[in-house]
Amino acid sequence: MAEVLLISGSPRQEGNTVLVMEKCAGKIRDLGLTAEIVSLAGKKIDACIACRKCVGKGVCVLDDELNSIAEKVRKADGFLVGAPVYFGTARGDVMNLLQRIGMLSYNGDKFLSWKVGGPIAINRRGGATATIQEMLMFFFINEMIVPGSTYWNILFGKAPGEALEDEEGVRTAERFAENVAKLILKIQK
Repeated sequence: MAEVLLISGSPRQEGNTVLVMEKCAGKIRDLGLTAEIVSLAGKKIDACIACRKCVGKGVCVLDDELNSIAEKVRKADGFLVGAPVYFGTARGDVMNLLQRIGMLSYNGDKFLSWKVGGPIAINRRGGATATIQEMLMFFFINEMIVPGSTYWNILFGKAPGEALEDEEGVRTAERFAENVAKLILKIQK
């Protein structure tokens, strides 16, 4: 059975980002795929130190929680990343995660190539399009397939739960998740 891994990049276990990822996971499951949400809340993900010790090995030498998440990404058919916007960009540990997973794939067996997925940004006010663009760089340089939706994958909300009040944003994110699942199913035919 096809599987989609969803990352909640929020430090809050019950924040807007994980709530949006749960909505997306529900749509993916409705189409018969499995969906697992991994929260970065309480996890330590260091920045890449460009040591190049991952080359040809498929694992990172830094001792944190990246390798276990990277293994889940390796096995998944789809990969969605939800990031809260901090000061106009994705949280640092979200980008740490993406950059290090990208290095493992790029310097190894290219396991990200042809996976389906993309980014979702959750913000209070501004910086969401910059965050989407920043994260899209990861998906595109790793030869991933990013389907569209009815609008940009952006939701607005500050206090936990407020993003779910953004009806258009929720519809857009859910449609994006459906499109990811449908595309995976078409590729696997």
